[in-house]
Amino acid sequence: MTALITSAALLVTLAALLSAAAALLATSRPSVALPVLLDLLLAAGLLRLALQPSFPQLAGTGLLVLVKRLAATGIRSAATARSPR
Repeated sequence: MTALITSAALLVTLAALLSAAAALLATSRPSVALPVLLDLLLAAGLLRLALQPSFPQLAGTGLLVLVKRLAATGIRSAATARSPR
């Protein structure tokens, strides 16, 4: 089971990189590609936590959640600042 979860986490990480690259190439907008990347990296981190959770894994996943929230807030505020009023 450990090998299966490890392989799944690796595949999700690879999918994150490829999906974010595809989103960036298709839209030329990092604000579209970044959430795709962060969502899938979060999924990979949660899969890794399903193994033997340790403090460094938990801290890394928590840090990724924080970065994801900050990036979403930044993207939202940048879009609001650019929109005509």
